Amino acid sequence: MNHLNEKIAIVTGASRLKGIGAAICRELAQTGYHIFFTYWTEYDKSMPWSIDVNEPFQLKEELMQCGVKVSCMELDLTTYDAPTKLLTTVQEQLGHPDILINNAAYSTNHSLSDLTAEVLDKHYQVNVRATTMLSIAFAHSFKKGTGGRIINLTSGQFQGPMPGELAYATTKGAIDALTITLSAEVAPLGITVNAINPGPTDTGWMSDELKKQLKPMFPFGKIGEPKNVARSITLIVSDEAEWITGQVIHSEGGFKR
Repeated sequence: MNHLNEKIAIVTGASRLKGIGAAICRELAQTGYHIFFTYWTEYDKSMPWSIDVNEPFQLKEELMQCGVKVSCMELDLTTYDAPTKLLTTVQEQLGHPDILINNAAYSTNHSLSDLTAEVLDKHYQVNVRATTMLSIAFAHSFKKGTGGRIINLTSGQFQGPMPGELAYATTKGAIDALTITLSAEVAPLGITVNAINPGPTDTGWMSDELKKQLKPMFPFGKIGEPKNVARSITLIVSDEAEWITGQVIHSEGGFKR
């Protein structure tokens, strides 16, 4: 298999087999990228969808069947030393990374009536601080001078309001701003920075009633799947996308709010 000149991709937040992170890993591995992914089972176990603790290891085995090198680690991205710890481990186990996919996110439903400073801080720590500092660490570690990619996952919060998700929408909105300014700062290093909005995506959290409500809002007549955004990301990290940077790309199948 052609390993794309041995390019290495980091994907954060790939705990669940049905999740977007796992789908991104699959698409990149099938294309020939070596993969290093992070996971944090404590968060997923606290969420309604939960997680089987073996899922990250099952994902690793699945990716290895693609004939690429795969490694992973459990990492709490809210710790101050997480970026250094991650980049050091990737370099030791696989080499210097070419691609960073900031997929990990913290999300709970809180509105004006029940949002607290503690909840807002938890969203900020993962969605803004971890994404920003990990991107900076990646840029400092980038060695090749061309072909670097940073992809941030966003949520279309500027496409319309997100009632009941005040903290999530606020912190994800910061990622759009980060993407635009960071792209200018790292361009001289040979790195592009873009954000992808997947729109509503069925990763196992949607109820049947919600699916029924959302389906007519998709002109293709079907709800987005993790593989849809993963394939969009594969395009953006390719060499053919070297002139695309500082963009917030809405890969949501024409979803109409």
